[in-house]
Amino acid sequence: MITSSPGRHRGRALPAIIAALTVLPLALAVTSAQPASAAPGVPQAPVVVFAEGFENGQGATPVLLTDYTGAPPVAQTYSADPAWLTACNGWLASPQQPSAPPPGSGCSAGNWQAVQTMAGVLGQWAGGDPATNHAVTAYTAANPGAGRVQLRTEQPIPLPAPDRFLTFSVDAAEQNCFANHALFEFYLLDGATAVPTFTTPIEPCANPATVIDGTAVGTYTSDRPVLFGGSSVGVQLVNAQGSGVGNDAAFDNVRVLDVTPQLDVGYSPPPVQMGQTATLTFTVTNTAELAVKDGWSFTANLPAGLTATAQPTTDCTDATASTAAGTVTATGALATGQVSCAVAVTVTAARPGTYTTCATDVTTRVGLNAPGCASVRFIAPVLLFDAHAHGGKLTAPLVGVGPLAPSDLTCTPQPGLDQDQALGATLPGIGSLGVIDTEAHGTVGGDGQRTATAWARTAKVSLLGGLITADEIRAKAAAAEDLDGAVTTAGEVELVNLRINGTPVVNPAVDLTITIPLVATVVVNEQRTLAGGAGIAVNALHVRLLNGVDLVISHARVTLTRPGTPCPID
Repeated sequence: MITSSPGRHRGRALPAIIAALTVLPLALAVTSAQPASAAPGVPQAPVVVFAEGFENGQGATPVLLTDYTGAPPVAQTYSADPAWLTACNGWLASPQQPSAPPPGSGCSAGNWQAVQTMAGVLGQWAGGDPATNHAVTAYTAANPGAGRVQLRTEQPIPLPAPDRFLTFSVDAAEQNCFANHALFEFYLLDGATAVPTFTTPIEPCANPATVIDGTAVGTYTSDRPVLFGGSSVGVQLVNAQGSGVGNDAAFDNVRVLDVTPQLDVGYSPPPVQMGQTATLTFTVTNTAELAVKDGWSFTANLPAGLTATAQPTTDCTDATASTAAGTVTATGALATGQVSCAVAVTVTAARPGTYTTCATDVTTRVGLNAPGCASVRFIAPVLLFDAHAHGGKLTAPLVGVGPLAPSDLTCTPQPGLDQDQALGATLPGIGSLGVIDTEAHGTVGGDGQRTATAWARTAKVSLLGGLITADEIRAKAAAAEDLDGAVTTAGEVELVNLRINGTPVVNPAVDLTITIPLVATVVVNEQRTLAGGAGIAVNALHVRLLNGVDLVISHARVTLTRPGTPCPID
């Protein structure tokens, strides 16, 4: 049984849990929406669904419980077993009423004054006026018998929604604690079915929050909330104490409490690079009384484009959790005293973007308040620029030349520009080149997408005694990141008056191969893919002589590679 803390003093001393509620002095149903979610893992106060203070229309005239009608809109009426309506039982007593007991009440003068005292103590405990407070009292001038109904609602109490965890709170007072103690047991009524909300009866004498004028008093909350599926509910209070020796108690401020846990969603970390995983966490947070909550469940759809990489993990009690076909399903419990628990699943995305989970994505939710929204952003990785260009490179068995006028950005995350120029070059035994210009460039666009480009332009080409000539030869290469973080490449050559063995070459296809008999093989517009499609190399001319000499004129090479991936080596 959950009780208020001992050691309270006189005056306004509601326990912290109940003080956080909107406590109403009259009987009514509260059908407001669930409270806004606090931070995940922070318990919220229970919500009052129904509150009865036994004050509607009451004054100085004593009435029996069965003659009382609560406030609109429910206008609740009550019944009880006959034993709790006789022998100084079942009266709405108050200190403002006459000191003489009501006719036919079965109360002696001293007993009547005692129940008036308990009503006043309950008013003082609740922070009201002890001189005018009313409470349902019983001084058991005869044995009532065990397990008899001391209060039962007669009108259905509407609920804001089905599948809610419900329990009770009550202010109770008791005298003559040296004798037998009252044992209050609260039940929810689902039609004619009484559903217990306790594991241990409420016993004010054994668990007082404080003692006022010899009267034990406190606020008590039933310790076993019920996952209630109906749209309306009733209340039943049974006293398990059958003896009239002692069992002298009163109660006030009967409340039905919605103690449904809060479901929250969250993603971590923000943001996440593509190819890595984020964690989607569903947090179930108890309400402030921290009673057991057994049987909650949910099914949530993952955002389109987001996929789970493993089965969920959870620290919830008696829980099962799984993921399949783009959904996460879990069921479980919060143990007594457990503040919160979590169901976590790792997820990844195939393309960059922001992925959001909201209450509408939780397609099935039982015994849980709806979550707010949470988002995760997957971003493309910071690709590395690798861009190179040169005007020519000669490799021979006995000599090497170049690369000529090289421009280089080498495997760097930083954008940049490198340019070079040479006014001409002589290739021993092969020929000569005119002015060479090169450039290697890495840029980042306004949307964060990266582009690497390189080009080389070589003028006045004369090779192999005039067998190969050109006014200008240019190679260009580009690698660009798209919206999905993928890399696309392009290469091209530009030729001005290129002649090979006297034949003009115009708009050559990729890897156009020309043979100069007994001299060389020439490839025009040579292109090759690098780094699994993340790069490209372009040679405007690639000349291979029969004697082993290898010559490249106007070379451009680019890649955009992910961190940790080796950049190509030419």
